Amino acid sequence: MSLFADSRYQWRETYFVLFDHKHRPQAEEVRAALAALGPRLEVSELVANAAGLLESMTILSHADAAGMDVTFVEGEEVKEQIVQLKQEWKGKKSSLKEKSHLERVLHADVRFDVYHFEEVSYLPDEEDDGPLDPGTLLLVLNRLARLCHGEALDPQTGELLE
Repeated sequence: MSLFADSRYQWRETYFVLFDHKHRPQAEEVRAALAALGPRLEVSELVANAAGLLESMTILSHADAAGMDVTFVEGEEVKEQIVQLKQEWKGKKSSLKEKSHLERVLHADVRFDVYHFEEVSYLPDEEDDGPLDPGTLLLVLNRLARLCHGEALDPQTGELLE
């Protein structure tokens, strides 16, 4: 079940991990990589295709009041995004390090969509602790990007995340 259907979670933003399809990871490899981040993360709803490659999963971190749905995307939608990024980044001054990251994105042909959710409480005596801490999200994005030799992207700003 997606966190979109769970009333305990409210969607906040979506991030992408863009990569080449030949680096698409096995579902169990992803589970192990996330487990290495510690017991705060709980992976559930892990779905793989017939070859064992990751299709989707849900990640929860109750301690951080965060959740993520991760889904694999390929096809025209990804191609259109790459064309759009090329236009946005045209003429952008970049360091040598940044150029290699930008090139990796521009040669990507698939991605993971990472939908970030906040776990909300409906208890009247609990106060809002302020903005959602993105720490867990950044850890997951970084681990996914390294695992599939890809790059994490904030599509709202067009910026790569390291």
